[in-house]
Amino acid sequence: MASEIKVEVIRKETIKPSSPTPHHLRTSSLSVFDQLQPDIYTSLLLFYPNNISDDAVNNIDHNSLFAERSKLLKTSLSEALTQFYPFAGEFEYNVSISCNDHGAGFIESQVNCPISKVLDKPDFEIIEHLLPAAVKSKIVEAGHLLLVQVNLFECGGLTIGVSISHKVADASTLSTFIKSWATIALGSASTASDQVLLPAEFGVAATLFPPQDAFNSPQPTMELIKDNCITKRFVFDASKIAALKSKAASAAVPNPTRVEVVSALIWKCALQASRSNLGITKPSVWIQVVNMRKRPGLAMAENILGNFVSFFTVMTMESDEVELESLVHKLRKGIEEYKGKYANGVSGEDAFQTIEGLKNFIMNDSIETYGCTSWCRFSFYQADFGWGKPSWMSFCRLESKNTTLMMDMSDGVGIEGLLSLEEEHMAIIRGGARIVKLGGPK
Repeated sequence: MASEIKVEVIRKETIKPSSPTPHHLRTSSLSVFDQLQPDIYTSLLLFYPNNISDDAVNNIDHNSLFAERSKLLKTSLSEALTQFYPFAGEFEYNVSISCNDHGAGFIESQVNCPISKVLDKPDFEIIEHLLPAAVKSKIVEAGHLLLVQVNLFECGGLTIGVSISHKVADASTLSTFIKSWATIALGSASTASDQVLLPAEFGVAATLFPPQDAFNSPQPTMELIKDNCITKRFVFDASKIAALKSKAASAAVPNPTRVEVVSALIWKCALQASRSNLGITKPSVWIQVVNMRKRPGLAMAENILGNFVSFFTVMTMESDEVELESLVHKLRKGIEEYKGKYANGVSGEDAFQTIEGLKNFIMNDSIETYGCTSWCRFSFYQADFGWGKPSWMSFCRLESKNTTLMMDMSDGVGIEGLLSLEEEHMAIIRGGARIVKLGGPK
């Protein structure tokens, strides 16, 4: 299918903030959490099928409609950049962002098929062409900290692809930005001021968690481990989530969360596949990303923009039972211990030590290491720019082995999971239908 679908870029331009950034905001210092992030891009793709009735489709000038919507997106993006001004700046190596109104990249493209052709059978090769920057791109290569690509399909549907440097945004910050941008586009910013954060929020992280001098000079490049990896998408609808919760519940964890049960199932299946192929049992570590904004003792940090994530780890030994109940129990215990350890907040030194600990796990060949990030409970499916909410959101394939990324389905109950494993391990999981049948977007 990929060879039949063509994505043609028709225009590239730079969108600058609608108002110049004030002089006193011209430098935005990085926090230690920003410094610790790799020089890669965080990307997502929002799908907006044509919401015009079938009878009217043939009478609509799709190019004119696209031009109108693209103009609205550019105008509202320009306004949003006055609030999220670091996104329009330039990176100064691991110290700060020069908020010089350099601008965001904006790309328009046309796709030679209806949007349903991509939605019915998602293909990572096509999805990557709909995004403005590859995950592994460097800031200097991409040219902008923020890039947007708007794609018009033959049917009049469109997608909005957003790529932002991980140095300036994590999933929470990206969600806040898209929510504010959509609010402006919808024309309700004046009546929803509580939803639009002010520029001052960008100074909080660096004040609470100052940058560390040790990261002011170039660090050794930490390449993503691929090892002939393949990424597959697994869909857990509401009924499967309910069944997993029932199966995983125990006296220790009578009410497992949907993220806990999906994490436990993926961890279990990946371990079984690895053990089947290797013929040996290794200890394993599950590394879970934690959004620090909701942690106790950090009341000032709830609305921090930039990066504010940490990790907790849980481990299985060679002799451990790897069933859903036991793995869910480990995950629950892990987050509770993490909350207890950092009940009074977290410091930059804590963040540094956590990263060093992760490196030790990852570099140890005698341990199977799995990483997981959850984008559940963010508001991406509420992003209405004026033509309805997205029917689906997606990401490009993962670039690192043994990595899982979870996101909500459109109903807010189901979960879609992207899983990257070595090909031989993935073959066992898919061949045995051990996770859940692959499917299209719901």
